[in-house]
Amino acid sequence: MKNQRHGVIRDLLIKAQVENQDVLRRKLAQRGIHVTQATLSRDIKELNLLKGPAGYALPESFAVPEEDDDEPELADVLGNFGLEVRQAQNLLVFLTTTGGAQPIAAHIDYEDWTEVVGTVAGDNTVLIICPDNKQATALKARLDGYIG
Repeated sequence: MKNQRHGVIRDLLIKAQVENQDVLRRKLAQRGIHVTQATLSRDIKELNLLKGPAGYALPESFAVPEEDDDEPELADVLGNFGLEVRQAQNLLVFLTTTGGAQPIAAHIDYEDWTEVVGTVAGDNTVLIICPDNKQATALKARLDGYIG
């Protein structure tokens, strides 16, 4: 539930200005997510949100450049958040920075690669399921190339 809530908070901050915690709490409630002020304060701290004169903002690593309306490129997301890829037979465990797993999993899902059956994202780990060991090995090499 926390990861889902964090994803919604990120989405809200990308799409609209959020002046204060009460506005953020109300916007979350409109999406069916009801939280206490204490929980929201913890979320703000965990997400490293910035507070400025206009309200809350995402750290630069999550922000979409104003001049570019497109999603960040896969290479950018993997390079910014990816730390290490480990293989266990047909499974890949992709270690990320804190909060980086969901953006990486989403980008991998959108790529629609034949080597990927599906992904499961936590906070700092993505499980990538491949059809077999050979395809997992090929995908690991590709992902390693993105994260250097």
